[in-house]
Amino acid sequence: MYMKRFMIGQHECFDDTKYARDFRKDFYGIEACMLKNESEIDKLMAVCVRDNLNLGIHFPLRGWIAKHRDPQFLSNDSEIRDYFYKVMEEEFLYLQKIKPKYILFHYPKPVILDDRVDWKIWRFGDKSEYIFESNYTFEELRESSEQLFGWLTKKAEEYNFTPVLELDALNRYIYETNILEELLKKYPKVKLCLDTGRLHYQDRIDENFDAKKIIKRFAKYAEVIHLWNVKVTEIVENNHYPTLPDLKVQEGWAPIEEYMKIISEENNHAKIMFEHMSQLINDEELQSCYDWIDGLTGE
Repeated sequence: MYMKRFMIGQHECFDDTKYARDFRKDFYGIEACMLKNESEIDKLMAVCVRDNLNLGIHFPLRGWIAKHRDPQFLSNDSEIRDYFYKVMEEEFLYLQKIKPKYILFHYPKPVILDDRVDWKIWRFGDKSEYIFESNYTFEELRESSEQLFGWLTKKAEEYNFTPVLELDALNRYIYETNILEELLKKYPKVKLCLDTGRLHYQDRIDENFDAKKIIKRFAKYAEVIHLWNVKVTEIVENNHYPTLPDLKVQEGWAPIEEYMKIISEENNHAKIMFEHMSQLINDEELQSCYDWIDGLTGE
């Protein structure tokens, strides 16, 4: 059963209804993010203990610890970098009692945007979350990334978790060089997350970006896949829609079947986290989503 690698998400609170509807007894576990208070964390942990679930953290678990969700560890402002490294260290200390299997962060962050691309449909929580390539050099990326990978490797050994970097929007520094592969080989404890919705977004708006090539290059390093669909034409519709088999690529939906086949060829151990809004579909459709992905991820 490949469903043993499947996960569902819990965001802001532990939603008992979502857990009862979305989770299956053969699933791997839960990925939690930005819970709003200690009471919600207690509820999450009680269920994980009761049902013997594995837990992944989309940083941070405690949603109140920092101004922004994603640590800006690549900022070219040293004070900002130092602040977020401190925030991460404090969260690692807190998570010792929870013992997550992995802790996930967005990378690059700030996102380094290609000046040639119109990014108006890309979703950012704050202007501080991105910087344009013209204002951020390749050497800055190399230096800050080397520091990050080395630091995360040390902390992974100290706190016993797998650091996971979710690829955000990518620019030519990543897809036209081998910098990321070199770092992943040098620091093998650090893994990746591929997000199917983000990959499809960029594939549709950036003529220099090829999502399937990125998946082929990086799937072997993936610890987890964030799986969802979205319809991108001149506008964006149905964000975080479940990956149903009847959604047509020619209408602007992501080619999930092609994505998953590439991933399965390169990596048969990555967790599949359904980062979708399951309330948009009925129970029968939700089960068809699970069954379809289970079939695509089989050998």
